[in-house]
Amino acid sequence: MTDPVQPIDVLLVEDDAADELMTREAFADNKIRNALHVVRDGEEALDFLYRRGAHKDAVRPDLILLDLNLPKYDGRQVLKRIKSDEDLAAIPVVVLTTSSAEEDIVRSYQLHANAYVTKPVDIHQFIRAVRKIDDFFVSVVRLPGR
Repeated sequence: MTDPVQPIDVLLVEDDAADELMTREAFADNKIRNALHVVRDGEEALDFLYRRGAHKDAVRPDLILLDLNLPKYDGRQVLKRIKSDEDLAAIPVVVLTTSSAEEDIVRSYQLHANAYVTKPVDIHQFIRAVRKIDDFFVSVVRLPGR
């Protein structure tokens, strides 16, 4: 098991400021000590992961929370790129999106998402969902390099 006191680096790929705020609140309310890095579109996500431009000093994330509906490159394109890259493929990707469409769920798993979570609309349910993601990926599973 992963040492529960060791924080991880989480990359949140989210273009909606309200959803970003809810994620930050969920981390704060749950006293999650993980470092949360936020990018706003698919292109910036790839720049972060490949350490390009403004993200040349970015850390390698231990976990990616990925929205599907993003500007520039959508989440499906980003997921496909991550999972087809030998250096990035081992990073767990949780699709965290408003879509509950079966085709989005199936396609995400076909692209090798590690989990698919539909964002709850209610803030309290959202906070619980983020806490469960954190509990699972920090306390239950063993991440590469940890």
